[in-house]
Amino acid sequence: MLKYFLGSYIVTAAGLIGAYLWGNHTHPGSGLTCVFIALVLGVLEVSLSFDNAVVNAMKLEKMSEKWRHRFITWGIAIAVFGMRFLFPILVVAIFAKLSMLEVLKIATTNADKYAYYLHQTHAPIVTFGGLFLVMLFLNYFFNHKKDVHWIRIVEAPLAHLDHLKGIEIVLALFMLLTTQYFVSAEQKLPVMIAGIAGIITYLLIEGFTHYLERHEEMRLAACEGKQIACTGLISFIYLELIDASFSLDGVLGAFALSKDIIIITIGLSIGAMFVRSLTILLVEKKTLAQFVYLEHGAHWAIGALAGLMLISTVKEVPEVITGLIGLGFIVAAFISSVMRNKKMENLIAEEEKESNNA
Repeated sequence: MLKYFLGSYIVTAAGLIGAYLWGNHTHPGSGLTCVFIALVLGVLEVSLSFDNAVVNAMKLEKMSEKWRHRFITWGIAIAVFGMRFLFPILVVAIFAKLSMLEVLKIATTNADKYAYYLHQTHAPIVTFGGLFLVMLFLNYFFNHKKDVHWIRIVEAPLAHLDHLKGIEIVLALFMLLTTQYFVSAEQKLPVMIAGIAGIITYLLIEGFTHYLERHEEMRLAACEGKQIACTGLISFIYLELIDASFSLDGVLGAFALSKDIIIITIGLSIGAMFVRSLTILLVEKKTLAQFVYLEHGAHWAIGALAGLMLISTVKEVPEVITGLIGLGFIVAAFISSVMRNKKMENLIAEEEKESNNA
């Protein structure tokens, strides 16, 4: 286990030291309080993103060792600096019509003002992430080639809906129109633009991925290792976008515990590193192959998270509810997988016994 989580332990130690020093620098004597908040935020991020680890593992299983390593190194840099620090500043700069340098100054010197600006952009941010995850959820279950079902009474009928061309887009747009109907008048246009952007982003990435996978064998002979590199790059971008969508909820929810963007970044980064370590563990231990319903549970958790993100545009949803629902699906899927494996073992044992008796 140390092999998989050593990097996470190092990041945690460095992050907590940084939180202590930053806390004492900004508010003398608050170092230990900042350390505690960073730890709580780390746990919050892991609880909200456990299903993210399962989805990431599905994609990483098809990637080369080189791109797995890049997911840990480049990916964590993007996740930490990009999504937990730079992205909120960029969003505030766009919607508040301020320069990024000005927003950065506000974020580091006037936490209350920055939190106010970020709150004003909450609806379009979560709409973008929510619609991206809605498309991911629908695309997984609307697949007639999927023959393993966890909640069969629901999943089996859903699998055949992919015969209706574009049904995922229609449903996603319907959810967007419903969301847009309930938000305030000044938020309607930003929410609509953000939602459409989330759907288009998913379609572009999924389209590139499908194109590369479909033509891989045909092009492999012509460009040898180049095709694998292309597939790895697109998969890497795909994973980063999924991570970004998952992290939106945590980034926005973190301001309930602290308004200091540095402490928030440190805490969420600790959690993000553990999620990545967990992802690599799931891949190398072949966990998804051993517990076949984990993949299904993760996608049901994604659907629930997407729905809660859209609801949060008009009504606040506590992070503990989001985390518990996602974790509940994962735990239920794990237990179902264990029961299935036990049943299969018993059937094999009975067949062997009958064979020996014969």
